[in-house]
Amino acid sequence: MTTFAPLLPSVKQQLMTELCERLEDAVFILDANLRYMSINPAYEVMIGFEEPYMIGRPLGIYAAEFLSEKEQSILKDISNRLDDEGFYENNFALLNRYGRTLNCHISYRRFYVDKTVYYVGMVRDISSVVEDQQQVAHLLNHNQLTGLPNRKVFLSQTNDVLMDSFQEVVIIRANIDRYRILVNNLGQDNVDELIREFVARVNALELNQLLCFSHLGGDDFGLLFEFSDAHLVRHELDSLMHMCERPFVLNNTSIYLQISVGVSYYPKDGNQLSSLLNKAEKALHYAKEHGGDDVCWYGGDDVCWYNDEINHETIDSLQLETELREAIVAKQFVPYYQPKVTLETGAIAGFEALVRWHHPTRGLLQPKDFIEAIIKHKLSFDLFCQMAVQIAEQLCIWESMSFTQHVCINADAAEFSHIEFFDFVTNLFTHHSIQPDQLHIEVTESSLMLRHASVKQQLIALKELGVCLSLDDFGTGYASLSYLQEYPFNFIKIDKSFIDKIVNNRTQSAIVKAILDLATALDMSAVAEGIETEQQRDLLLQMGCQYGQGYWFGRPVPADIATDMLRQSTLPNPNFS
Repeated sequence: MTTFAPLLPSVKQQLMTELCERLEDAVFILDANLRYMSINPAYEVMIGFEEPYMIGRPLGIYAAEFLSEKEQSILKDISNRLDDEGFYENNFALLNRYGRTLNCHISYRRFYVDKTVYYVGMVRDISSVVEDQQQVAHLLNHNQLTGLPNRKVFLSQTNDVLMDSFQEVVIIRANIDRYRILVNNLGQDNVDELIREFVARVNALELNQLLCFSHLGGDDFGLLFEFSDAHLVRHELDSLMHMCERPFVLNNTSIYLQISVGVSYYPKDGNQLSSLLNKAEKALHYAKEHGGDDVCWYGGDDVCWYNDEINHETIDSLQLETELREAIVAKQFVPYYQPKVTLETGAIAGFEALVRWHHPTRGLLQPKDFIEAIIKHKLSFDLFCQMAVQIAEQLCIWESMSFTQHVCINADAAEFSHIEFFDFVTNLFTHHSIQPDQLHIEVTESSLMLRHASVKQQLIALKELGVCLSLDDFGTGYASLSYLQEYPFNFIKIDKSFIDKIVNNRTQSAIVKAILDLATALDMSAVAEGIETEQQRDLLLQMGCQYGQGYWFGRPVPADIATDMLRQSTLPNPNFS
């Protein structure tokens, strides 16, 4: 068994002294009056003074009368705690000889040696830890892209102001419009640069009474104001809007950032943070979709102040969405058929199917009552499918009655872009005894303007399948001629706006004649929409137009009446004798 001899007192004292000298932590010894008796090299480096200078000096280095009130208070607290408890520990900022502030953790302990009081202090530099904590706190409370306070800070500050304010508190939600389009076209890095520049400009405005400017994420910002009268914020909003009139320059290209703004304020719109934020957001969405009730127009920028009508409209919109989804399931949408006739004979050459909604309580509704909501809530493909199946079934019924017909159905980019669109149309011909050329699909120019690559691919595939394609409302867009070159249309439908004054307006007459000549040159057929008089029919016939539709021939009707019209079309028509 190995035995160990205890260290001699002199060796032990020397070893402890060496350890103290080599410690990375700063160590010092004070007498009963808190005057320095000894310091180790680590403390010399930290504080910037060597031991001979420190010996005999008080803990604050200088006499109490030369210290600040705060420093005197700290020293008094240390002294009292050491007297009462014999121990003191705290974190504080230490200013060294070179003017550098160190974040430190310091502790003092009282010791008795031969009935004499000594105090041993230990100091550890925790500056790096504090900096890390500050950085983490900054990341938790600020947006990394812009450095602005984030949503959490905005909510906290707004709540604090609402609790203490005796003025009117204005909450503003602001969005950069077309954000996703900007990202898709410019790339995320470039859009991030634009957002940083946008924030810099807002900060440079130095808006009055602005308590918090927060980046809530992406294109979403919050601003918090406090005024004696909330409407005084209009001047600040004017400054914000005018700022957006100046272009942002990115890679030598001028880009305009349009913004939409929603406003709510305490006490008019409530006194609860959640309610005020919700109302500001509703006003923002109204501004983005409609233009506000109280709208300031500056290059397309909207400001909308919340009011109860916006809330009612939001509730109505939610109710309408629910009803639309239930209508899809219950198959409440039905096609009404408007005849397309051969102008020379008046015989029905086909029909255009127009959707109607058999609403359970509101009766028969026209598209103007619901079609925008269908598009908004992404129900277009579901509606198209429901309509197409009913049309295919009706074509089969007419075929069994020896009426071989075709029916036009409208479609837009939402339907064409759906991954199941082509397979659905193909299955229509598999499951129903109809030919592909009995189904005509009408495409609106708005669908083509979106330039989805899938739209062109779908149209070409449908044409190869045998489906006839028609360009609806021809001439009302900006690029109609280019569409005729790019897409494989069979028909051009001349918009009603060109037909209305064709009899008395030479300009409109010339335009229609040019469209008809163009259709002939491109080996396409033309259909004139909106014919309401015999004179319009006769003039179009003289110009060489083969097909037409409009109220003069018949309004959209349900399937049973359309069937009667087919029966009647086989009889001589005195209007075409």
